[in-house]
Amino acid sequence: MPAERLHLVRHGEVHNPRRLLYGRLPHYRLSEDGRRMARAAAEYVEGLDRPVTSLHCSPLERTQESAEPFTEIFGPEAVLDERVIEPTNVFEGTRMSRSLRDPRNWWHLRNPSVPSWGEPYLSIADRMEDAMNSAWNEADGGDAVIVSHQAPIWITHLHVAGLRLRHDPRTRRCALSSVTSFERVGDVWREVGYAEPAAAGVDLGAV
Repeated sequence: MPAERLHLVRHGEVHNPRRLLYGRLPHYRLSEDGRRMARAAAEYVEGLDRPVTSLHCSPLERTQESAEPFTEIFGPEAVLDERVIEPTNVFEGTRMSRSLRDPRNWWHLRNPSVPSWGEPYLSIADRMEDAMNSAWNEADGGDAVIVSHQAPIWITHLHVAGLRLRHDPRTRRCALSSVTSFERVGDVWREVGYAEPAAAGVDLGAV
């Protein structure tokens, strides 16, 4: 039996005192506040009174840690899925405010619609939809949870809504430990909810 609802959950606050764009870099773990935020997200889903029978997450440390409260509350162990990982970005490991002032980097901004600084938006949308379909079909009824990152979740929102994928990253509605919920009717996804159970975090490393 497929899932009844699927929740895309963003990871909690990351310990990032240097305020770098951490992207896919290793060793970026949750802060203490981030762990509390991840717990809040899991407790929010628990409060929906819906069983979670499928749990997947990106292989990065911050998403694995953010999936732990879901395992503690609902039982399923998180399955690592490369398809829901953070996109590539040429600015990874830098402070964006400084990088954007350097004329040598302006070439990477030449085509925001792709975007020219990293993985194409369409590639992100395709791999996320593929991962969502897999999680949906593998669930034994109940709900599926995928713990991912801001850009993949927001691109999925735009894709499902039929909106253009090009956007200003500063306008994304995808707070730390937010929960964006979807249902699938036939082969068509539709968004059915958005919540910010732990919206007080500080987002220092996302683009």
